[in-house]
Amino acid sequence: MKKVIFAAAVAVSLSGFASHAETIRFGVDLNYPPFSKQGADGKPEGFDIDMAQALCTAMKVSCQIVPQDWDGLIPALNANKFDAILSSMQITEERKKAVDFSNKYYNIASRIVAKSNTQVSQTSFKGKKIGVLRASTQEKFARDFWGKNGATIVAYTKSPESFLDLKAGRVDAVFVDGAVGEQEFLKTDGGKGYAFVGPNYADVKYFGLGAGIAVKKGNQALATRINKAIEQIRKDGSYKKVQDKYFRFDVYGG
Repeated sequence: MKKVIFAAAVAVSLSGFASHAETIRFGVDLNYPPFSKQGADGKPEGFDIDMAQALCTAMKVSCQIVPQDWDGLIPALNANKFDAILSSMQITEERKKAVDFSNKYYNIASRIVAKSNTQVSQTSFKGKKIGVLRASTQEKFARDFWGKNGATIVAYTKSPESFLDLKAGRVDAVFVDGAVGEQEFLKTDGGKGYAFVGPNYADVKYFGLGAGIAVKKGNQALATRINKAIEQIRKDGSYKKVQDKYFRFDVYGG
């Protein structure tokens, strides 16, 4: 059942910033673990949430998380429901037509998750189904790469739903950010018998140069402040502290 916490109107303040006068509101899809999800206590948690808090500390501002489903993030930003999107959004040329971006704050390749013996090529999913997150870079790539070669691309509003359908046999594979596939499915009991199959997918045409923080078109003042904050937390160790809480590898990328 969809919980009230996911409604875009609900805003959750992160602790520890009551003394700061200025508040920056970050729009986040809370359906994308381990980057963002609703915790057992009802509060947002995950890599993106902790990254928001680290950046706000660097900028000396209060930090507010505004939950918003993925496909509504850019429209909600442009409707002033929040100030920026911090939700694992890849910097692509298409998205740059609608919003401006900070520099990247991480860069992880996308992977196919399927039964361990699955062969992967551009034509290997003809007549089969691949699950993706709706309005994601993975969806666009999958439709061009496999969809045009006979695969059916099934788009989900919430990423975890695609893994449920994979386990139930309603889709044959899921195309997803590698960290999400590993931590939220392959490392769980439900992921037994499944694996990453095929190569890493990181085509710049589709996936850009990494995930950035989106701001409204023309808001370069905020983008510049965020860039300086990213640089600061990379230097002072705050970034590594957040990274090491969730991952065993360098998520920033080369």
